[in-house]
Amino acid sequence: MELKDAVAVVTGANRGLGRHLAAQLTQRGAKVYAAARRPESVDLPGVVPLRLDVTDPQSVREAARTASDATLLVNNAGISTGSALVAGDWDAVRREMETNFFGPLAATRAFAPVIEGNRGGAVLNVLSVLSWYHPAGLGAYAATKAAGWAMTDAVREELAPRGIAVTALHVGYMDTDMAARVPAGQKSDPALVAALALDGLAAGAREVLADDLTRSVRQGLGAVPSAV
Repeated sequence: MELKDAVAVVTGANRGLGRHLAAQLTQRGAKVYAAARRPESVDLPGVVPLRLDVTDPQSVREAARTASDATLLVNNAGISTGSALVAGDWDAVRREMETNFFGPLAATRAFAPVIEGNRGGAVLNVLSVLSWYHPAGLGAYAATKAAGWAMTDAVREELAPRGIAVTALHVGYMDTDMAARVPAGQKSDPALVAALALDGLAAGAREVLADDLTRSVRQGLGAVPSAV
């Protein structure tokens, strides 16, 4: 996809990876709607703040009406509560699924007709190495990302005839608020991850694997679970 003169909607654009994606899209010549639950928290120059709460269907529909010129949707917004699936708080597990799975799906359903009506474009889904590796302590988050991977593959096939390409970004820990407790040496620079993601999107890649850990786990998917 040609990013110059694209019209992008980036969810969760007020901080972390989303902020870098929005900034770099602007630098590459795109018009950017920087979407957040609180648009007043968006402080990037050159973007259009947009109210969008991915867990609120009415908010998603209104955002799609406002950004009616969109040609690119970046499903970046997400949360991690650190909940296990059996012993973890039930409401936290549901909140993660609502935000990390149903949220991107709702945004994709709302923006697909918009992008198609603007002669096609693309969707970028921010996923994780935990799409494939499922530690018990992060069971809820891993389940949402595994579901997101399945959704991405299915939606890619569904939207291809409508002129909409779908790219998945898989990455491990990044130096963002979500991974604040992770030692610095284990985290990627989100600015570099954003650049890799946009390069892959521009090249029409189905998947972007942003770090060595992610590439290693992806390569080992054919192994038995204990080996992975």
